[in-house]
Amino acid sequence: MRLPLMLALPAVALLAAAATPAGEREYCEMLPWMTTPFETMDGEETTLAEAFPGRAVVVVNSASRCGFTPQYAGLEKVHREWGPRGVAVVAFPSNDYGGQEPGTNEEILEFCQENYAVTFPVMAKMHTRGEDISPLYRHLTGEDSIEPGEVRWNFEKFILAPDGTMVARFRSRTSPESEEFLEAVEQAAAKVELPLPEQEPEEG
Repeated sequence: MRLPLMLALPAVALLAAAATPAGEREYCEMLPWMTTPFETMDGEETTLAEAFPGRAVVVVNSASRCGFTPQYAGLEKVHREWGPRGVAVVAFPSNDYGGQEPGTNEEILEFCQENYAVTFPVMAKMHTRGEDISPLYRHLTGEDSIEPGEVRWNFEKFILAPDGTMVARFRSRTSPESEEFLEAVEQAAAKVELPLPEQEPEEG
């Protein structure tokens, strides 16, 4: 006797899950922004889960000619102080806000390093809003976000726990050195399990 379709499909899904190694099931079940590909400065493809395994992540859209550009210094401070405790900072340059990031990837990286001594990863320039929004930011600002809605300006910050759970989202005016921001970083870092897995080489 044939099973009704609604009963047969779950059975197939259970069999498929049983045949998938536990590590792969965990990866597949992560929130979408953790497994969405993006490009590094070197043109390589990676994801947040691959690049920062087991780490809490601070995601920021950045620009070189913005009034908030000095936040690079505060983000670098977070990277240096919280990196050993499992917090990774990663920047995604974008020219979507007042044309304040017109440079090439190479020019952007040089600017960050020379002006703010940035050592955290700076990825390839991408669109973070609009019709051409990157898949990563479409997910970060979509219905699964802690605060859905498009990024309004440069230097908005998303804080993610190691499992991808969004701990907080801060608009541009919230400094990475502010008490509320650092409290959210600490909350995400509390979920990091030490020792950490090996991390991909940094691009910044």
